[in-house]
Amino acid sequence: MVMDESQWVPEREGTVSSKLQQKAGAAPLVPVGIGGFAMVAAYGLYRLKARGKMKMSLHLIHTRMAAQACVVGAITLGATYTMYQDYLLKLAAGRAQKQTRGSCSGGDGAP
Repeated sequence: MVMDESQWVPEREGTVSSKLQQKAGAAPLVPVGIGGFAMVAAYGLYRLKARGKMKMSLHLIHTRMAAQACVVGAITLGATYTMYQDYLLKLAAGRAQKQTRGSCSGGDGAP
């Protein structure tokens, strides 16, 4: 049995901007990396006229490396922030909770 294509509706139909908004909600530094990449690429195109005697391929390599550095920097910041949230904040919250339970058991040390 063949289904008519006009009746088929995808579960999640979305545009590029809606997908980017969903990704930004899950990982806030993704748009920062994309923005940094776009800014470096735009600056590289702007500086294309003033490159002097530098070869075109060398100029493009430098621009690409700077853009990749922005993206890798954003990923590194995101990973560091996630590790901070997952490990250090939970560890500190666990210690604080342990101290409050210990002080609520009474003043003489007996359970």
